[in-house]
Amino acid sequence: MRRLGLAVIAAAMVLAGNASADDRIRLAVQRTGTLAWELDVIKTHGLDRKFNLAIEPIELASTEAGKIALKGGSADLMLSDWLWVARERALGDKLVFYPSSSTLGAVMVPAQSTIKSLSDLKGRKLAVAGGPLDKSWLLLQALALRSGLDLRRQATIVYGAPPLLSHKALQGEHDATLTFWNFCADLESKGFTRAVTVNDVMRQLGAKAPVAIVGYTFDAGWAARNQSAVERFLEAARQAKEILAFSAPEWQRLAPRIGVSDPAALAIYRQRYSEGIWRRPIAEELADARALYRVLAEIGGTTLVGPARELDAGTFYRPENRP
Repeated sequence: MRRLGLAVIAAAMVLAGNASADDRIRLAVQRTGTLAWELDVIKTHGLDRKFNLAIEPIELASTEAGKIALKGGSADLMLSDWLWVARERALGDKLVFYPSSSTLGAVMVPAQSTIKSLSDLKGRKLAVAGGPLDKSWLLLQALALRSGLDLRRQATIVYGAPPLLSHKALQGEHDATLTFWNFCADLESKGFTRAVTVNDVMRQLGAKAPVAIVGYTFDAGWAARNQSAVERFLEAARQAKEILAFSAPEWQRLAPRIGVSDPAALAIYRQRYSEGIWRRPIAEELADARALYRVLAEIGGTTLVGPARELDAGTFYRPENRP
């Protein structure tokens, strides 16, 4: 009987270990990024326990480090964009993407600026965050070219890191700055305005609604083996987003992590974040992504998208209960 009891206990421990492994998700996050904010909310509000998940954050310095961790197998999931996922799929990998946010950047200008539209950038000095292959920059160029404006030749372009460009924008060194959404929010709190939003650019390029270019990225094979855990995580993340959308005190709690102490600035962060929470059907998202992919493939070429000229329909992950 004693041996039988020990055997039962051992079998139970093996089963428990397997269940724990199935429920574990290693999450590659940047400490100051939006995924880190959501993970903080998930843990603070016990959503990981509610959905029986063991979420292990792996803090990394950059998105590129996250990509290496994901492809190397040391992380299961990260926040990226469908353009990178599509490129990797075209090169043979089986990554998939699930939409998270349509909050994107804008061309920011001082309040007194005469720049009010894309055409006003002609002959001006434009700072661009993210480098020559930044998606927002390529989309901006594509739209400008449709009206006969070649920004690379008819404007002075300066590339740089977002914090540096924000600092220079406040010093008046540039006429306009195309930067990421959180840096836009910070500039907005300091009196800058949005001359051109990337969401508006995408609409003019054929998108029917704001497009969630940013989302959760993971390996399709891993997702198939851990389907329940993946879909529970996606639901936990959705609930965390709703908490962030409707709770001002939550933003005050997160202020030190976000790095913003001014209440007015924090309110702008909350507004812009909430505006981008993804809620529409995946089929609609995929249709808009395909339209934009063609534009990006045309202007960015194989350096940006790889060998595929069309967005692979399998790029988007589809949970069982999501249209």
